[in-house]
Amino acid sequence: MKNVISTLAPIIKSGAGMAAILYVALYIAYAAVEKSALSTYAFNDLLNNTAPLAIAAAGGTLIILIRGFDLSVAGVISLVNVVLATYPLEGPGGAVASLGISLAIGCAIGLLNGILVAYGGFQAVAVTLATMILTLGLSLVVLDAPGGHVADWLSENLTDTIAGVPSSGIVLAIVVAFWLFIRRTDFGIALYAVGQDDHAAALSGIKVQRTLCLAFVIAGGLYALAGYMLSAQTATGNPTSGNSLLLLTFAAIALGGTSFRGGLGGLTGSIIGAASLMLLQKLLFSVGAQSFYIGLLQGLVMILAVGLMNAADRIRMRRA
Repeated sequence: MKNVISTLAPIIKSGAGMAAILYVALYIAYAAVEKSALSTYAFNDLLNNTAPLAIAAAGGTLIILIRGFDLSVAGVISLVNVVLATYPLEGPGGAVASLGISLAIGCAIGLLNGILVAYGGFQAVAVTLATMILTLGLSLVVLDAPGGHVADWLSENLTDTIAGVPSSGIVLAIVVAFWLFIRRTDFGIALYAVGQDDHAAALSGIKVQRTLCLAFVIAGGLYALAGYMLSAQTATGNPTSGNSLLLLTFAAIALGGTSFRGGLGGLTGSIIGAASLMLLQKLLFSVGAQSFYIGLLQGLVMILAVGLMNAADRIRMRRA
């Protein structure tokens, strides 16, 4: 068994590679039990379901990379959702304005988290738990019960295709391209350095506090984008809409190979991990599994992913 894990260690370490293998295996199984699995409609539907979780996991990955933990994802998604459902802005211009409002909400919460953690010295878990409670409370103030109506233009166009390409796929491609860009910047290098050893990073001239704060701001913006995409899907508001994505966000991150010790992993793996979790749901629904078994299997997959990742880490440390 140890030899098998040693052989697979490079794939497991890459994160995205391990998640991609799992996704392909799940899709083969899904296609075997669902005749329409290879249709354009099924693929677009799967992308639509995947987008909110994948984008939320991308944001959470930034914080995990710096050895933090961000619980505010659920609150930001919920707050963005109820704002869009309570104050719908129609047309393309309205969609752009709604996106701007959403990003402003997410980045503001991220900035608050970043200032308190980076410059205030507070623990990330405590701060983000507080901001999650705050944003969930604000969500109830804006909309005290499920309801409202998201702009028709937004819900129709972001769940459809543009020139034959699924809109959700375009958004996810933009997120991946954004990550590939920043990963090669000084900020991207600093993310990994701070996550591996913040003291050594500071001694090497990296501005640790600024890196931490900026990571929270970008993460908040990604959570807001996730809420934006979720709103387009549901076409309505719910003050607790983000709660169901909270645990799945961290499951996707773990499945994507990002180490919770910090400094190892990336957004691409988390996005594929999120896609695998949603595909697993589709597969289990297709075979008639009850919701209890869906959560159980998702938890088992996450445990397996973390176990393989820890085994690969131990092998890597022994070889170092």
